[in-house]
Amino acid sequence: MSTDQADTVLTGTLPVVALVGRPNVGKSTLFNVLTRTRDAIVADRPGVTRDRHHGVCRTFSRPFLLVDTGGLSEFEQELPKLAARQAEAAIVEADVVVFVLDARDGLTPYDRQISQALRRAGKRVLLAVNKTDGLDEDIASAEFSELGLGEGLALAASHNRGVTSLGEAIVDALPPQGEEASDNDPDRLRIAIIGRPNVGKSTLVNRLLGEERVVASDEPGTTRDAIRVPFERDGRRYLLIDTAGIRRRGRVDDAVEKFSVIKTLQAMEQAQIALVLIDAHEGVTDQDATVLGHALDAGSALVVVVNKWDGLKPDEREQVEQQLDRKLAFVSWAETVFISARHGSGLGELMKAISRAHASATFEFNTHELTDVMNLAFESAQPPLVRGRTAKLRYAHQGGRTPPRIVLHGNRLATLPESYKRYLENFLRRHYRLVGTPVRLEFRDGDNPFAGRTNPLTERQKAKRKRLIRHVKRR
Repeated sequence: MSTDQADTVLTGTLPVVALVGRPNVGKSTLFNVLTRTRDAIVADRPGVTRDRHHGVCRTFSRPFLLVDTGGLSEFEQELPKLAARQAEAAIVEADVVVFVLDARDGLTPYDRQISQALRRAGKRVLLAVNKTDGLDEDIASAEFSELGLGEGLALAASHNRGVTSLGEAIVDALPPQGEEASDNDPDRLRIAIIGRPNVGKSTLVNRLLGEERVVASDEPGTTRDAIRVPFERDGRRYLLIDTAGIRRRGRVDDAVEKFSVIKTLQAMEQAQIALVLIDAHEGVTDQDATVLGHALDAGSALVVVVNKWDGLKPDEREQVEQQLDRKLAFVSWAETVFISARHGSGLGELMKAISRAHASATFEFNTHELTDVMNLAFESAQPPLVRGRTAKLRYAHQGGRTPPRIVLHGNRLATLPESYKRYLENFLRRHYRLVGTPVRLEFRDGDNPFAGRTNPLTERQKAKRKRLIRHVKRR
């Protein structure tokens, strides 16, 4: 590996959009509406605590990372300081700023203060005039034109009105999509190393590289940017992404720290495999579950890595293993590897687990065999009756990879209970020996692959049809 390669640092490709505005203008409501698809994936999973102030919006033609800056500053301080901190955070990293205003309150001095900071920064700003339900939209938006930030977009986030127009305006305002050769190299496996601060992420990167390329320190938060380093091991090419640690919301009190979280989320969106590091001495914490929830949300393959394993006694190791089984049951399909990043033990098994997870995430299913396997699952355990009728499978096929997405077509599949859907997923995993990757099952009712395709009659069939009609009329 050359020095130039090792020193390569790439920026995240998922653009950042920040929601800025006074408290209670509807930023959180707008955030929830824009990120509804992503929230639905993981919000109900047991053991996952979602940080709802960061999310990915995939509703429109181009995905983007959305940040509710108001939610990131949950501290009791004077309103002018809060407004200044919001603007500062947006100016630091955001590609586009959505300035949310309250049509019912009208233009306030604090709105002017935020607008001045944004205008000085030269950022691309969109005005979102919220709470226009029951008001004349043109009149409500006209008041804010004096801010000099362009024409306001009227919306009512709580009623999902005007949000589509805002989303399309955001996509139009995003910078052009860049091309980054290292990230787009199909032969280079992208691995994000994530976890809480000070669990040994940078130490693991340095151990894998065989030299100190990333600053490693006992001071939590040494790494703030997501650092990308290409390397080779055993003839395989990799791109390691070392990320800043994800902290609890209450401890993220610095603008740079806040956007370190965003960089971590960007890294997970780009990575094919996420290594979630856990400190063996501290065990599984709520923050670890949050980190796993983010990785699950991104859909990347997953390996749980328990670091500092060498410093535990046998009875302590047994306690940690029991805790892992209990607290990480919602990702029981992920392999767990015990290592010491400082001394290098367990790295061989870690690389094998990475290979197995990647192979499972990119597995190609044969449609005929997949249909047979799913039919066998239905025959082995019949789904429960719903109003005297049972769901039936017609066929199944692969709808995507990384993670694998399996589409099942049939009748009344929408009535299948969640417990039966989990049974189908587990049956599929066991048969194909899938490890380390989420599996998405998609159920479609009544889809006929021949729908809309005409089957024209031959001349002979047409003549026979006429004879039958004449025969019926005579009777």
